[in-house]
Amino acid sequence: METRICPPTEENLRLAGEILRAGGLVGMPTETVYGLAADATNPKAALSVFAAKGRPADNPLIVHISDLSQLPGVVRQVPERAKKLLSAFWPGPLTMILEKAPAIPAEVTAGLDTVAVRFPVHPVARALIDAAGRPLAAPSANLSGRPSTTTAEHVLHDLQGRIPLILDGGPCQVGLESTVVDLSRGPAVLLRPGGVTREMLEAALGEPVALGKGVMEPLPEGEKALSPGLKHRHYAPRAQVVVVLGGDAARGAYVRAHAREDARPCALCLEKNRGLYGEVPVLSAGSTPEDYAHNLFAALRAADEKGYTRVYAEGLDLAGVGLAVMNRVERAAGFTVVRLDDAKEDRA
Repeated sequence: METRICPPTEENLRLAGEILRAGGLVGMPTETVYGLAADATNPKAALSVFAAKGRPADNPLIVHISDLSQLPGVVRQVPERAKKLLSAFWPGPLTMILEKAPAIPAEVTAGLDTVAVRFPVHPVARALIDAAGRPLAAPSANLSGRPSTTTAEHVLHDLQGRIPLILDGGPCQVGLESTVVDLSRGPAVLLRPGGVTREMLEAALGEPVALGKGVMEPLPEGEKALSPGLKHRHYAPRAQVVVVLGGDAARGAYVRAHAREDARPCALCLEKNRGLYGEVPVLSAGSTPEDYAHNLFAALRAADEKGYTRVYAEGLDLAGVGLAVMNRVERAAGFTVVRLDDAKEDRA
């Protein structure tokens, strides 16, 4: 199969809609990361997503809608907490887990009676949903376990020959997958942090939001994953990733000392800390935690392109978007985390 990158013209959107209605797959830009879209009402199409990505079948997919009128076909009911959050954050990078409607097949939800649903803000994603005429199931458009894709070229690199078409909507604005919050069992539980932060959720709800199992540690053995990004190895480049937490001086000294033992090391850090790592090559995460979120997956892919064998990733505080960055980077590291004596963390 030949895979083409196409601009999101009216004709290409029409073609992509036809592919999706026929049970095929399309690479789709969103504001978070690129998605691998399939008809969310078609069980065979959902299974094709798992096959194309090499994704474990117990890892549920997120269903995307382009209008609130489509929500009753995806979920059974919308509780008051969900109404508050959709009023505050939809369309946008927030996924809510709710009780699923009968039209959503078990293949999409990994056999769960709940479904993850979101209303993206990206105009191309919404136009594609409209062109298909149905909600779309769309996990990140990468090979399972690899860093997520934030450009059409990233998608082509991973899925060339596996899908017919990628719609090019430019680089993704957020750069991390959507926030996932479980509202199916009462009070809100944050299962995957993202651009909509825990603090933003709490402000909109007027109540605390619990941090779910598996967010900052491996999910307990035998526990079912209600959300993508909880159960399996994720976001990892071929290079080994090591997260280093600590004050500037200690962190710099640790990386400089241990990098001598590596074939081709590099440091992933904020621009202001570039000088801490001496002669160790640096992959820039940008100037702010938001930049770090935006640049993380592209930087991890660049590590492989440059042939680095180990990435020493700078840790962030767990406030705001820092929680989302650390969730991704610690999973990329397989939870290989060095906590130096002067590490300052807030994991409450």
